[in-house]
Amino acid sequence: MSFSDMTLAEFTSRLASGDAVPGGGGASALVGCLGTCLGSMVAHLTVGKKKYAEVQEDMEALIQKTLALREELLALIDRDAEMFAPLSKTYSMPRSTPEETAERDEAMKEALKDACQVPLQIMEKMCAALDLIRTAAEKGSTLAVSDAGDAAAFCKAALQAASLNVFINTKLMKDRAAAEDYNERANRMLQEYAPKAERIFHQVLGQLQG
Repeated sequence: MSFSDMTLAEFTSRLASGDAVPGGGGASALVGCLGTCLGSMVAHLTVGKKKYAEVQEDMEALIQKTLALREELLALIDRDAEMFAPLSKTYSMPRSTPEETAERDEAMKEALKDACQVPLQIMEKMCAALDLIRTAAEKGSTLAVSDAGDAAAFCKAALQAASLNVFINTKLMKDRAAAEDYNERANRMLQEYAPKAERIFHQVLGQLQG
């Protein structure tokens, strides 16, 4: 069964078990998906309201983009598990001879690179989602502004969590050029979008407490 097709009870039970998947990557994609959906909800609650007629097109576009992100993030939950399987197998490969060691090293090299791809994609989706959530927070219905703040908090958490799944793999990579490339990509997104998420959150917090 696809992880994205599981009930919440089934997914969280599996996540809490000793099974290798789903793990941090799949959980990151799910949390990011929840944040993205909250941004969509704000837009849905804004569309059709006379008070917000001038931002109707913005909200309709936001709904379509968050819908696409939702589908992509759900797919990444399963994709993350698929990418982990080859990596897991490499750890049990024999290395009693130079030939076996070389074969294991080559398999590990490719598996670690593959294992970085999904968390990097999750981070990219979170950057796109946060740009949309900022619009929802600034232009969406004030009655749902708390949900925009929630969305930013969830997406920031997913962004940061996914980055750790990049870094744990790059730390093991012998191909340091590739590792540094992945690290640079992840750090660039963290440095730009974690503060953006914080600004959205504090903007909403200020509105609610002010």
